[in-house]
Amino acid sequence: MSVEERLPGGSTGGAVRVGDTVRRSPGRWTPAVHALLHHLEAVGFDRAPRALGFDEQGREVLSYLPGEVVGDTRPWPAWVYGEHALREVAGWLREYHDAVAGFVPPADAVWREGGTWRPGLIVGHNDAAPYNAAWHDGRLAGFFDWDFASPVTRAYDLAFTAFAWVPLHARRVVGEEGFTAFEQRPTRLRLMLDAYGWTGPLGPFIETVRQRVTDSAQGIRRIAAAGDPAYVMMLEHGVDTALETAAEELADFPL
Repeated sequence: MSVEERLPGGSTGGAVRVGDTVRRSPGRWTPAVHALLHHLEAVGFDRAPRALGFDEQGREVLSYLPGEVVGDTRPWPAWVYGEHALREVAGWLREYHDAVAGFVPPADAVWREGGTWRPGLIVGHNDAAPYNAAWHDGRLAGFFDWDFASPVTRAYDLAFTAFAWVPLHARRVVGEEGFTAFEQRPTRLRLMLDAYGWTGPLGPFIETVRQRVTDSAQGIRRIAAAGDPAYVMMLEHGVDTALETAAEELADFPL
């Protein structure tokens, strides 16, 4: 019998490692996510898990991304806030967006937080944050936890990724995670956008970030009200109000 190792983190479901695979409870969105991961495999994008079907317990089976992870550590390790990490993450996101550009989801695709694909959109990861990243030999091996993937614009997906890595979250939140160099955030944001290849002005992009996190706060409340236990837990921990605080603080972001 294979040994199951509980993986760190997993605030919205959790996962276990079995050999070189990860087992997780599926959701109604899992078939759509697997279709996405199969597309990435087909086009040769190798910095994402592979979808390997389901086990005898009905859990989804994914390939394991080896490497160092943040896990449950607080504050986060100092390397999370290094310029190298910003460049790696931005490069990964641009590579991913280019790889997913040709993906047309199945007509019956269901996404965890909703959304309908149409030409001009991509299916974003939507949660490419430090707690979902695996690092190997100083390089970003990829992001796991694709449960929040859904159709969005590139800017919308980039907005959350910058929010998580610059970071642009509320000062109280990022302070607890180990970041206090607030005066460096405009420079760090520009560095990340340059590494991605984003050439637009900062002002409209910050507004996109504010809209992205406001939408997330409202989505948490909406889905929690429908009874989803993961979202109820986020509501109990004040995730929605912290996101709204971040949006308010970003109104005065120095450009």
